[in-house]
Parts: sequence; structure tokens; C-alpha cells
Amino acid sequence: MADNRMTRRVFLKTGGAVVVGIGLGVHPGRRALAQTIPTADAFLGKSVAIDAVDGFLALHADGTVTLFSGKVDLGTGARAALTQMAAEELDVPVERIVMIEGDTALTPDQGPTAGSTGVARGGMQIRRAAATARQALLDRAAQRLGRPASGLEVTDGVIAPKGGGPGVSYAELVGDQRLNLAVDQKAPLKDPARFRVIGKAVRRRDIPAKVTGRHRFVHDMVLPGMLHGRAMRPPAVGAALLAVDEASVASIPGVRVVRIGSFLGVCAEREWDAVRAVKALKATWSPGTGLPEQARLYAGIRATPVVREEVLASRGDVTSAFAGGGRTLAATYEWPIQSHACMGPSCAVADVTSDRATIWTGSQSTHRFRTTFARILGLPQDKVRLIYLDGSGCYGMNGHEDAAADAALLSRAVGRPVRVQWSREDEHGWDPKGPPHLLDLRAAISDRGEVVAWNSEAWLPAPTQGLPNVPLLGPLAAGIAQPMGTFAGMIQQNVDPPYQYPNVRAVIHWIKDTPLRVSNLRGPGKMANSFAVESFVDEMAVLAGADPIEFRLRYLKDPRGIEVIRRVAARMGWTPRRRPQTADPKAPVLAGRGFSYVHYKHNENYVAMGMEVAVERATGRIRVTRLVCAQDCGLMVNPDCVRNQVEGCILQGLSRTLFEEVAFDRDGVTSLDWGSYPVLEFTDAPPLEIELVDRPTEPSMGTGEAAGTPGMRTAPLRPDRVKAALGA
Repeated sequence: MADNRMTRRVFLKTGGAVVVGIGLGVHPGRRALAQTIPTADAFLGKSVAIDAVDGFLALHADGTVTLFSGKVDLGTGARAALTQMAAEELDVPVERIVMIEGDTALTPDQGPTAGSTGVARGGMQIRRAAATARQALLDRAAQRLGRPASGLEVTDGVIAPKGGGPGVSYAELVGDQRLNLAVDQKAPLKDPARFRVIGKAVRRRDIPAKVTGRHRFVHDMVLPGMLHGRAMRPPAVGAALLAVDEASVASIPGVRVVRIGSFLGVCAEREWDAVRAVKALKATWSPGTGLPEQARLYAGIRATPVVREEVLASRGDVTSAFAGGGRTLAATYEWPIQSHACMGPSCAVADVTSDRATIWTGSQSTHRFRTTFARILGLPQDKVRLIYLDGSGCYGMNGHEDAAADAALLSRAVGRPVRVQWSREDEHGWDPKGPPHLLDLRAAISDRGEVVAWNSEAWLPAPTQGLPNVPLLGPLAAGIAQPMGTFAGMIQQNVDPPYQYPNVRAVIHWIKDTPLRVSNLRGPGKMANSFAVESFVDEMAVLAGADPIEFRLRYLKDPRGIEVIRRVAARMGWTPRRRPQTADPKAPVLAGRGFSYVHYKHNENYVAMGMEVAVERATGRIRVTRLVCAQDCGLMVNPDCVRNQVEGCILQGLSRTLFEEVAFDRDGVTSLDWGSYPVLEFTDAPPLEIELVDRPTEPSMGTGEAAGTPGMRTAPLRPDRVKAALGA
């Protein structure tokens, strides 16, 4: 944004966005910056209403526009796409728009940036607000120019007669007034045939600074008088703090020890001193509550009490179909506990006093957590401000909010701003995890090779109804009341197949709990469920004596799904086979191919994927040598951003399928570094061939998750498991 930021001088000249700086005060000597726009605080006091155009837009006298978005850019390019959507409906060049995002004092509450809703829902809200503004400005121009609005057109923020003649700019029309408009849900959106910006690969402004190391992340946030803090976690899950020996860190200069119940932390002027202190501090803890044996994880899941059952899908008569004869196939699939495993550990900065709090965080849900932090700190909600700054990525709730809670508790205790950066051990050991999945699948195949019946059963941790957020570690240890419970996202979706089998039943056994604290992890549940469903479809195709692609198309009616499948088959040069290729028993490397398809959530993206793989017989190592993907996500606002999203999904999906699994013992997580929790490396990444299906007249569907879902029966497919399977 640096190339397009407004100066304070320019802002004070603007007439269309006059606001009064009220509300949250800033302590003398402290400066509360929102993102990288130094004048952002001048907007304090403006409307943040979700139904007000002024909540989203401010038009300025120099022709520039400020866009206020509750949805944030988690590193995937949403900043560019959302700006394009506003520019398109306003008919203003993208270069004239700057965006403020995820600031609870300045942006509307559009809900969390999750579930691939940033562009699909948040962007549409922005388009509606911009379309409302454009229509109102056309009406104002019609009055000033003495012409009907239907005879006017907008070009680069100037409204003029269609046949030519003098016009009037937005800046001239707005003057020193706010727009004071309610968002009109019926305001006409621009016809896709007239798009000038949407659908184009507009340059991302953040990339130059990121590739040159100059981009400002939350980790780089500095406040005057700021201390560096670290929280000390217990040696075992559930352990309580019994005693602290503050003398153990007396030799480290300027260290302050903070104890609140079982929350224990340190603050220091220098970060290295805080790191040294948290390692040297001696504390006595009670025994932990104990975790189950990892080797019995799935047996324990099956034995865990079921809270309730949910019939996810029911079609035909499954019981009678299974009883009617034919061949039956059954399989159990296991998906492990996985970490968010962010490349950079979580970080946050908090400035908390007796009457207000400002917290800078990489959270993808600042508005939701504003309520949470107000409750934790015992402050009125209007005295708490969360400001989004780029973190190291998250793809679901990772440790960002926990680090922010650590910083807030420490700041309140010491009366100064505090920056908390987790260590790698903190991140791997204490971030909330993606939950394990256990699925039993069963199918009946007729003697003619037709699918007669399908039955899915899944054991998943039950979500707590109405839970505002996953309980945070710091407040939990400090004894601060929090709503308790579990939520990991819509992890039941895609347990049932996308194919039109005549008799289908899918049941979710919602179990009471899971060994480790969980939250939503990218594509919550869908990756695990699609791994099982698509693997089982392949096994069914073998039993039916059918080619895997032909077998899928036989039961697929949706033309958009059929198209992505056919695109991948054509690009791969897929040769139909009714049986898997017979491997040479003496070959050191086995070569094969695989295929999968998903209709994400059964109502969003269509994704087909084909892979060519090599398996080393001696080691069991799998290498993907070629990967072809076709994805239909409706209208593509910025094709480059879509492609980046799809590539990221695929690579993370490969990493989670081939490598990632949280290891733990009776005390806690033991996979605390990249050696014990390996992820996909550059040498493991295959060439990616991606075809994107653009449908300008269809609604946009978010691309942040779907391509990671198409996927032996136990993941990850580690070499030792593959080698054992080959031996069997």
C-alpha cells in the first residue's frame, strides 16, 4: 500500500470523509497504527455499520477512495481482489483505492475470514456498497447536469453524458458530506460483459516488499515503551502451577515475572532476555491430567461416548439394498491430528490499561475476538480495539489469538505495551489442532458392477453449540472465566459422496471429546473425509472392474463437475483401464497414477485432480511426479490470486497427506520441531498443471480450501506405512 497511501495533508483536504477522532484514546507517547496507513486513526468515529455505505467506503476530494473491509488478506491476495471489486462497481481505477482491513474501530463486522468467504461473501458486500454509492452519485450528477441518470456514464470516477460533454467528478459531488446511505441490496451490479477490472490479473501491492524483506508483519510492530514477553507453559497438559522461584531469573537484567493463577510469564526490555528468562525460570507444577496413548488413538475414538448422532444424508433404502445380495466392500480410514504448523510462530502486541485495550494481531477474526478480549479483560467492548496486521498465515485458528491473550494479560499486569512472540516449541506444542477423523465406509456392488448402496459412518468431536471461540490458553490458566467447549469447523461435510448412488446413508457419531484442544484447520474436515470417500471409490472401481474416471462419471450428473473431470483426463492423456496396472515385483521404483474429485461442501467449488506417482520399494517413499488439477470456482475476480490459492491448497494438501501427524505422549505434544513434524519440502513439490474454469456470470466461490481436499487407509502416507503395505 505504500505507493498509494494518503498523507495527512491530503486527508485533511478531503471533504467527503470528515470524521471526528473520538472513542478509543491513545496514551501520550504511544501511537496506534492500523496496518500501514499512517492516517487511519483520523477515521475514528465514522460508521462501521454493516448496512451503511460509509461503513465500507470513504471518497476523497483528490479522487482517491478508502475501502474498509472486515475481511482480511491472510497472504492469499484477497487485498487485491476486494479492491478490484470496489473499483469495478465504482468505476474508479484500482490505483486510487487503499484498503484498511480487520480493524474493529474502523471496519464493519463481516464475520471471520474463514470458509473461503472473503471474496465470495465479503467481496459481494463491498460490491453492493459500491454499487449503492455509484447509483446515488449518478442521481446527484443527473440533478447537477440537468440530464436523466440513464443518459450518464461513469469513467474513472467522472460522471458525464454518454454522448459527450462536460461532466462532474465524484469528488465534486461529495463535497464535505458523508454519503449517509444505507446499502441497497437491490442496487444494480455491473453486467459481467462490461467488466473492466474484475477478471484481470491486477498486481498485488504487497509482493515487492515481501520479496525484498521490507513488508511489515505483526512481528515487526514496535510501540514506545514496549516490553517483550513470553508465557511459560506447563510441562504436562492440565498441570497447575504450585510455586515459582523468582530468584532463578534474578541475574537476568530487568526481568519481571507475572503470575496470575496458573498463568506464568516474564517481561523484559530485550526479547533475548525474555527468551532466556522463560527457559531459566524455575516453577513447580502438579501432575497433568494425562493424555491417552497415541497408539490407541483410533480405538479410543471408537470407544468415546457419543453425545448425539446426525444423519447427514439419507436416500433410498440402504438396509434393504445391502440385504439384496451382490458383493460388499468395507474399509476403515484414519486421519491424524494435525498442527497448523505456521512457518513463522504466532506473535501479537497488546497495550492494555485500566480503561482500554488495543491489540495488534494476525487473527482472521478480529471482530469476534473483540468481544472475547473485552470479556477476558473486564472492559466495555467499545474500549477494546483489535487491529489486524499480517501474520505468517493461519488457515484456521492457530496460535494468533493465544499469543494475543498472552500479550494482553502481561500488558495489563505490567502497565506497559507488551509484544509476545511464541517459540517454535510453543507453536507446535500448543496451537489448537485439526482433529482426528475415523470413518467406516461400506458399499454394495451388484454382479454387473453397479453401485447398489453406500453407507458412511464417521466419529468426530462434537461442536459446542453457540461457542463464541475456542478457549484460550492464557486466560484458561489464569482462572478467568471463559465459555468452554470444542469447535473445529464444519468437519462433517463431504462425509457423503458427491455421486448419485441409488441408496445412500451417511451418519456422524458426534463424540464427547478429543485428546488435544482443536480448532478449524484449512478445509475443516473435508480433506480427511474426501481422502476416505475418494480412496473408497477407487477400491469400488477395482471391485466393479471399471476405470476410475469412467466409474465416477457414471454416477455424476452435474455438468460443472463432469467438465472438470474431463479436463483433467484430457490433459493427462488418461488411458482407461478396467484393472490397476500390474507392477513388476523386481522393480525398485513402482509407478502409478491416481484420480480424485470433490464438489466442495456439495455446494461450492468443483475440483478434479490427477497425479502420477513413484514409490520407492526399498524405502516406501512416495514422490508425486506430475499433478494436474481443474477447478471451477465461478467468477474469478483476480485469476492470478485464484491460481496462487489453488497452488497453495494443493501443496498443503500434499504435505498433510504425505507427512504431517502430531505425535504426543501422556504429558503432551512431542513433535515440537520440523524434524519431528516434517512438512512438504521444495524437493517434494511436483510440477503443477492447473486449469481454471472461469464463469463470469456465476457467483464467486472462495478458493482458499477446495483444492486441498481431493486426496492405504491411514494418513499420512509415511514411508514406513507404505513399506509395510508393500510387504503385505
